[in-house]
Amino acid sequence: MNKKLLLLGMTLMLISAVFLAACSSSDNGTGTDSETPSTEAPGASEDTDVTTGEDEDGWIYATDKSLAPASSLARTDTVIVGMNETAGIFNPWFYSTSYDRYVIDTLFDNLLAYDFDGSFKEDIAESWDISDDGLLYTFNLRDDVTFSDGTPVTAHDAELTYYIYADPTYDGNADLSKAAIKGFDEYKNGDAESIEGVNVLDDHTLQIEVTEARATTLANLGVLAVLPKHYYGAEFSKGNLDAVKALNQQPLGTGQFVFDRYVPGQEVRLTANENHFMGAPSINTLIFKPTTGETNISMLQTGETDFEEGISVNADNVELLESLGFLDINLLLNNGYGYIAFNHTQEKFQDVRVRQALTYGLNREDIVYAYSQGYADVINVPQSKMSWAYPDESTLNAYEYDPDRANELLEEAGWELNSDGYRYKDGERFVINFAASSPNEVNDAIIPYATENYKELGIEFIPEQLEFNAVTDKRDRGDFDMLFMAWGLTPEPDPTNIFHTNGSQNRDGYSNEDVDRLIEAGLAELDQDKRKEIYQELYQVMNEDLPYIFMYQRRNMNTINSRIQGFEISPYRYFSEGIYNVEIE
Repeated sequence: MNKKLLLLGMTLMLISAVFLAACSSSDNGTGTDSETPSTEAPGASEDTDVTTGEDEDGWIYATDKSLAPASSLARTDTVIVGMNETAGIFNPWFYSTSYDRYVIDTLFDNLLAYDFDGSFKEDIAESWDISDDGLLYTFNLRDDVTFSDGTPVTAHDAELTYYIYADPTYDGNADLSKAAIKGFDEYKNGDAESIEGVNVLDDHTLQIEVTEARATTLANLGVLAVLPKHYYGAEFSKGNLDAVKALNQQPLGTGQFVFDRYVPGQEVRLTANENHFMGAPSINTLIFKPTTGETNISMLQTGETDFEEGISVNADNVELLESLGFLDINLLLNNGYGYIAFNHTQEKFQDVRVRQALTYGLNREDIVYAYSQGYADVINVPQSKMSWAYPDESTLNAYEYDPDRANELLEEAGWELNSDGYRYKDGERFVINFAASSPNEVNDAIIPYATENYKELGIEFIPEQLEFNAVTDKRDRGDFDMLFMAWGLTPEPDPTNIFHTNGSQNRDGYSNEDVDRLIEAGLAELDQDKRKEIYQELYQVMNEDLPYIFMYQRRNMNTINSRIQGFEISPYRYFSEGIYNVEIE
């Protein structure tokens, strides 16, 4: 592999933080993964002040495996994973929640993947090369990979993904335009019938030409799923993705497992791919079963599930899970953060003084502690403390709880307190309709504090508790004032998709010229030290401008029936990416 690869393409992957032990992936390689409720994408800072019985790798091991429930022991070739309900979009091009993504990880493979430390590693591509000028990327595919229907994988299959992302009607979360592929815009926005920079040299060699070298290019081009052209592309034509989307619940890939069936609200059932290029999984059947914050622990106790990724990380839950004796618990720093989103299309939220007032006026520290009991820290920028790009906190406004300052800002913004105790501007009463996924322990902590804190400011806070997918639908429609969500991040800090005015996942209408300028500068700079300086300035701007109310970074907790061994987990690889290594004792 060309040594300049490390200078041009992998500067982003030099992780300076400590990691604990296995799990992550990405939405088109960079920045952020799909949105999740807090119980799905938790995390914590390195200095979280908690004391647990975990070993140096973040594991608390079972003390008595014989206590495992009989119903789980009776399953000799099946593993049941408990998690929030999927949205039923099992397609790497179109999924929008991490729960769908967990299923997708087991059904599809990428050209390249992220390793446990956040660096790149081979997947379907057994090697790659970058030209000295950083403009030509060559991926050499393995010759022993087949789709689950037995069809060999070729570079023509990998080529299809670029055409889907470049389609003028593509409406998924990925944004491949920032990779600057030669001819991409001409195909997407013009009459070109092909993408000039995407070329299949032979059945196992794909070459991509870009117009400028960027720090994120390898991630953008390489961490992409490979789907069968004979299946997904059979009825695909430019400008019409209906036939492709029609297969969202009939997935066909190269992955560790093969799709069996999906019963909404009940299960996603998969079977082992006996012909997977890394070898057949040790377990025959994998089931994803919907659980909630109210049921996930009890379902582990009764043996209805073997693995839970969404149990809230707090001292009470850790103590309870340890006391059961038969569970292995993995606690590790999460590469992600929780936040409260504003609908920036609404005039009241377009005033930065209002956004700052709502941040000063919310007792975030008490909310985070009430929820996590010391397993999370309040944050003030949209970045994990694990990232090499994390800024110097001394340069940031901590927005400590300050109702007086909040009231001052609201007055400055023209929101006057009326005799009825509420604030008005131009005849409009200040009301916040808060879309809250439920059950959700973070929302359970936010709602009483926000209701009381904002009432003291003269603002009426009205929570609407909904099922998680209903909340994401409201967000997609712009039918909300504020809501709580969380982002899972990749090792690459580029936030284009979320915060750039034209970001593919910028659903909330946020726009700031300085943010756009700095994001673009971060993409163009190849030197990591200089990129860090750019991101330092970017986070200072965002800390002032507050696209979100930033809430917390906490620890992940994966809880496993100890009859199951082999899960490999790190902040950079999701548990779902290595299930083929799992064995039943």
